[in-house]
Amino acid sequence: MDITTHCARITEPVAYRAGNGRMQHIPIGPCLVEILDKPWIDIIWGANGQSSAALPLQAVETAQTHGHLVLLD
Repeated sequence: MDITTHCARITEPVAYRAGNGRMQHIPIGPCLVEILDKPWIDIIWGANGQSSAALPLQAVETAQTHGHLVLLD
């Protein structure tokens, strides 16, 4: 299994559904984007990479299209 990791930046909060079912937002700032097993993509953020969310490919593509998620590499 191949993992592709990209450095990225969240420029506007990106919504995701947390484990408790509530909608949360990935905060503005740097993050890593790990493409592990489509159709899910992991977004990792926080000073020590302590926070993460698995987003459907379509949600990531929408965030990129709107400029809310920018890949830096």
